[in-house]
Amino acid sequence: MSEKQNNGFLALLRRPSSKYSVLTLLLVGVVFGVLFWGGFNTALEATNKEAFCISCHEMRENVYAEYKENTIHYTNRTGVRATCPDCHVPKEWGPKMLRKIQASRELYGKVMGTIDTPEKFAAERLRLAQNEWNRMKANNSQECRNCHNYEYFDYSVQGRRSNKMHQTGFAAGQTCIDC
Repeated sequence: MSEKQNNGFLALLRRPSSKYSVLTLLLVGVVFGVLFWGGFNTALEATNKEAFCISCHEMRENVYAEYKENTIHYTNRTGVRATCPDCHVPKEWGPKMLRKIQASRELYGKVMGTIDTPEKFAAERLRLAQNEWNRMKANNSQECRNCHNYEYFDYSVQGRRSNKMHQTGFAAGQTCIDC
């Protein structure tokens, strides 16, 4: 950009609109954009916490109670705990947004009362689980693979059955959800 063009561009930025200069409008737009993005991201991350997931009684009294009592992902020998978002919310931005949109349908079901009692939840549970299994199958169990990776398994410390099944699944190209 030549000196004359550069001065012309700066003059354009400094030239007032009907009331404010383009530069002022640009700076205000940038500030509001940063504030909007920060607020959006903060709200998004707040919905990726286990406390948010179990804030509705359907999850707290059903799935979460089972997770606490019956799964290796809650209590295990290493002290590593997988929380709801670890398995149900993708890490990458695009897939995360898609999952949040899908989850809004689940919130609609809650508001409309389709799963607001233990009996209604039990009646819908298989369908809801099937939706989740299909999602995990479609993305090659990516959320599982964020923590579990065949390449890093130490088969020598696994039980005989786990060792055999993991190696068979790996060889067959199966996903975690296939098993």
